[in-house]
Amino acid sequence: MVRRLEFYSAPFFGYLESMIWRTIVLSALLSSVTACSSVKPPATVPSQTGIASWYGVPFDGRPTASGEIFEKEKLTAAHRTLAFGSVVRVRNLLNSKTVEVRINDRGPFVNNRIIDLSEAAARNVDIPGTASVELQILTTPPHRDADNFAVQVAMLQDRVEASQLRQSLEAEYGTASLAFRDGAPPMWRVLVGMEPTEDAATQFASKLKEQKVPLFVVRIDPQ
Repeated sequence: MVRRLEFYSAPFFGYLESMIWRTIVLSALLSSVTACSSVKPPATVPSQTGIASWYGVPFDGRPTASGEIFEKEKLTAAHRTLAFGSVVRVRNLLNSKTVEVRINDRGPFVNNRIIDLSEAAARNVDIPGTASVELQILTTPPHRDADNFAVQVAMLQDRVEASQLRQSLEAEYGTASLAFRDGAPPMWRVLVGMEPTEDAATQFASKLKEQKVPLFVVRIDPQ
């Protein structure tokens, strides 16, 4: 009887061992598939290429468009359309040096320029005046007002003249506003339109009549 038990139990335990190994392998495969499916693909980092400039004196100590006091030794920057508080990595395409800056101001209002760095930020990437750069948007504020964009058609020193231009543009296009820019001298920015996206504002700009200064698509900030 003992021999018969041993004879029949050997195949049985071999079969059982085989089933256990199959279960282990199958579980490992399922775990691997589950882990792979839970890994999210890396998010695409928006980028922009163009010319960077910088500013310091006489703006140092004056309010920025966000209301924050500009300090030329802090790593901040001005951008026309990014939300205040956005963090951007700036790479100097000439030497590949990078610096991360926080957007707290509006500008630059010069053709072909895409960002205006603080003096300290420009120094970190060896930009003596202007340079070709690549911008990578790292973060944007999680909570902010609804996005609205307009077209800047003029920057005027005389507030009365700026107000008259705003009124005529409002009568023609429906929406226009003024935005104050402190500086030497202080200026009044004249904005026209209110579009929900930057692309829509760009299309709107193409419909505007030619003005005395270049047109710039800008974000509308709370006043």
